[in-house]
Amino acid sequence: MNQCHEQSSFSISGFRMVLAVGQLDEAEERLTDALTLARREASSALTAATLNDLGILHALRHEDAEALASFHESTTIAQDTGLHMVAITARINAARAALRLGQPQDSRLWLDQSLDQARELSPSYNKAVSLINIGLGYGHLRPLLPAIGDALLIRTAGVLQEAVALSERLGDARTLSYALGYLGHLYETERRTEEALQLSRRAAFSAQSAGVPESLYRWQWQVGRLLASSGHLDDAIASYRQAAATLQPIRPEVARASYEASTPDQESVRPLFFELADLLLQRAGLTDDTPTAQTDLLTARDAIEAFKAAELREYFKDECVDALQARITKPDSLSPTTAVIYPIMFADRLDMLVSLPTGMTRISVPVPAATLAQEVRAFRRTVEKRTTREYLPHAQQLYDWLVRPIEADLTRLHINTLVFVPDGALRTIPLAALHDGTSFLIQKFAVALTPGLNLTDPHPINRETVRFLSIGLTHAVQGFPALPYVAEEMGAIHDLYRGDQLLNSEFQTTRLEEELRDGQFGVLHIATHGKFSTDANESFLLTFDGKLTVNQLDRLVGLYRFRQEPLELLTLSACQTGVGDDRAALGLAGIAIKAGARSAIATLWFINDEASAALISEFYRQLRNPSISKAVALQQAQTKLLADRVYEHPAYWSPFLLLNNWL
Repeated sequence: MNQCHEQSSFSISGFRMVLAVGQLDEAEERLTDALTLARREASSALTAATLNDLGILHALRHEDAEALASFHESTTIAQDTGLHMVAITARINAARAALRLGQPQDSRLWLDQSLDQARELSPSYNKAVSLINIGLGYGHLRPLLPAIGDALLIRTAGVLQEAVALSERLGDARTLSYALGYLGHLYETERRTEEALQLSRRAAFSAQSAGVPESLYRWQWQVGRLLASSGHLDDAIASYRQAAATLQPIRPEVARASYEASTPDQESVRPLFFELADLLLQRAGLTDDTPTAQTDLLTARDAIEAFKAAELREYFKDECVDALQARITKPDSLSPTTAVIYPIMFADRLDMLVSLPTGMTRISVPVPAATLAQEVRAFRRTVEKRTTREYLPHAQQLYDWLVRPIEADLTRLHINTLVFVPDGALRTIPLAALHDGTSFLIQKFAVALTPGLNLTDPHPINRETVRFLSIGLTHAVQGFPALPYVAEEMGAIHDLYRGDQLLNSEFQTTRLEEELRDGQFGVLHIATHGKFSTDANESFLLTFDGKLTVNQLDRLVGLYRFRQEPLELLTLSACQTGVGDDRAALGLAGIAIKAGARSAIATLWFINDEASAALISEFYRQLRNPSISKAVALQQAQTKLLADRVYEHPAYWSPFLLLNNWL
């Protein structure tokens, strides 16, 4: 093998490694190098393969026209040089790209060509996988080409049946599981339930015998859906629970969805957990036996918890969640003055699981998820406008849906703290600013948020011995405005707790690393600009000389995960997330988990830094009182700002969130 071929192969394998963890820019660099080398040496095989991979990269970036062009060129080169499998793979990928570009007729032509060529191949694993992907491609075309829908149905079923027969002939149980499963799904969509159920059970058996959990969970899930549609609730729940249990150990791999034709359709696994929760909630509502109903409610909550933990793993691309879950205890025994509100958004309704000192109850509100999300977006958009009260109708409507149904129980049980476990769009709003028509929620209750109860380490902070490290920028740097009141904020912290400080030019990554390595700090307070985005790799905190990414912060603070006393509190007092970006808000909550901190205080949007300094200073002053929780300390600080006519608008005080441990 010549040197160019070795280097090109290495670049492509490197591309696949970086692609697997979502590093698209690095993947592009590797592919570009590989393509240059392959073309220089006139290696048709490597050129065609690299162009196909480049098309996959464009597709992952939703650059579908560029993807189609790459697949087209790959097909031409592969066809001209007799690389039949590369040509088939690129054609299948071209069909997908054309479909995403709104070109269903072109997509059908690509599939027809790939099918003709696949049928000429000798029996092999690659041929069977190609037939599965071609069959799936025809299935995706059916709703877009209704005039030939029946013909496409027959074609889809026929191609998948070919894949079944070939897989059986080859004795390939893994591929057979996919062929049977997707054929079962086709019958499921046609409401041919008995045939679908039979095929799905055969698919699950094949996957189990082959030891491929990434296939098995799909068909266990499919069996559960079919049983549920047939009214067999108990059996359906059992199948769903099997699917969830099968998926848990392999979740990170499944999350890295691939565009490659060698991997059958990837899909979101969110519906698996939410459909399981839905079935459990339905069953809980059908029984008069309170212990049985409580068990189903708790199991429904655990199903959503499993998804939330998996979601954070996928966001950060590592197992920081497992490290946390290994050391915490489950907070099922709550303080007698705390209620945990667990909203679950379904297509047709909002269900809330409410944990009270007397047990768990379920509240169902007939508001569709789309309607709720629309109201949430309107509230977030208007609550930031400091000069208007446009937010008020939205704040009141959300209060009516999320709080009013349980208001009587909260009053009767003398609850003073509400812990929300928000999902989706609900992560992006300041729940403290919901309004009952007379007062804000924060005026009646302390409010905290957590991404999941199983992700919360429920221990109160030791206020007598805790050490502080305060870090901040007052100067304008790197195009970001000055934060002059940060000095006042840090001065107030020093007056209350002493501790160490890094201000302005002292706030550099190397100096921060030295401080954290040598000191045992319980509170890390960072007052600087920060931004959280959909991609964890693009989320950062501003330092004097650069930017500190979430991954770098994890590396610096990560030592605390393995110490007997973890970081108690991480405060980020000048960060922001994008409007409506619930994954960015997920990162905001998750940063504390990734850094190994029990609690975090962060802001949803950037606010006046004088207001921020006043609120944060009051929070730390209240925190000195050992008889109140962190949630109540933040409530006292927020209501103090609310009582000031200059800062009474929720744009000033409501974006401050207490995340994770509220004690």
